[in-house]
Amino acid sequence: MKKILTLSTVCLLMLLTLTGCGPIGDKTASLSVIYIATTVISFIVLLTYCCIIKKRDIWFLLLFSMVSVVNLGYLALSVSTTLEEALLANRISYLGSVFLPFSMLFIILNVCRYKYRKWIPILLGAVSVIMFFIAASPGYSDIYYKEVTLVTANGVTVLDKVYGPWHPLYLFYLVFYFVAMIISTVCAAAKRKIPTTRQAVVLTVAVMVNIGVWLIEQLVRIDFEFLSVSYIICEMFLLSLCFILQDGHPSAIAESGIKPDSGAEEESVPAENITEVQNEALRMQCELFISQIKTLTPTEKTIFNLYLDGRSTKEIMEELNIKETTLKYHNKNIYGKLGVSSRKQMLELASKLKINNS
Repeated sequence: MKKILTLSTVCLLMLLTLTGCGPIGDKTASLSVIYIATTVISFIVLLTYCCIIKKRDIWFLLLFSMVSVVNLGYLALSVSTTLEEALLANRISYLGSVFLPFSMLFIILNVCRYKYRKWIPILLGAVSVIMFFIAASPGYSDIYYKEVTLVTANGVTVLDKVYGPWHPLYLFYLVFYFVAMIISTVCAAAKRKIPTTRQAVVLTVAVMVNIGVWLIEQLVRIDFEFLSVSYIICEMFLLSLCFILQDGHPSAIAESGIKPDSGAEEESVPAENITEVQNEALRMQCELFISQIKTLTPTEKTIFNLYLDGRSTKEIMEELNIKETTLKYHNKNIYGKLGVSSRKQMLELASKLKINNS
């Protein structure tokens, strides 16, 4: 984590230095170099993820790809010589910008172990596609930009825009995702759904950096897209998260402060049982599993113990005199707290850790 913070800070300072005071010609060259640098770095991060991370996740892959796309769009816009070229580059940058918050939200939901319906990403994806077509309409319609002209600022090409009636939709779109990401992260941290402090810090910084830079760009007129820099910083934090998730770094377990509850006999598991688990990622999951048993409510604990005894769904419903919908509700809560997705996975982990109702 310290290495990621240091590297991100150094990159930011270097890029800000390049955009500092100086002769117009020097500044022009610096801005061009920055757009080239952010584009190259974003593609390097994408290749790093594809080559090094063994178990690739569709949402991480989408996010890293979209960062590359948006930076490519910024670069293309900066060197455009005609309005048509500039509008095409603007569409490319919006393609990345629209799908960035979409992919990042689901990264947060998955890391925080939130359960959601399969139709939710489909619905939000459809909304994102619609938002992209609205943002890409300049040149064909005046609903997003009433007027748009090509101008040169500090030696790079920018678009001088008069916003149309549908432009606020993009603002609402971004605010929705920012709020959703913040609420998801805060609630997950409060409910201890995020396994380690390290992961919580990575997610929080990744979200807040982009929100902070975006707010600055809304309040201050700057002829340079600082979001291109913030996206790179965000990528570095999320790439570090990928390594944490892949390696199950031992220090992450220590940071989480997760320990078995020695106060209850059935929750106390001999240390040698855990050391038998060779895979570090599975080790961390087992530590979380053990620590969360004590968070089960009395009813949930009873159901959990009945499952350990090998009782069937029908037998549990009869013994507790509850309906199937009620049992499903308790199952969902139990699985969410223990960090598993099914009864089979729960029983497999309990078996590995030699947890039984004794």
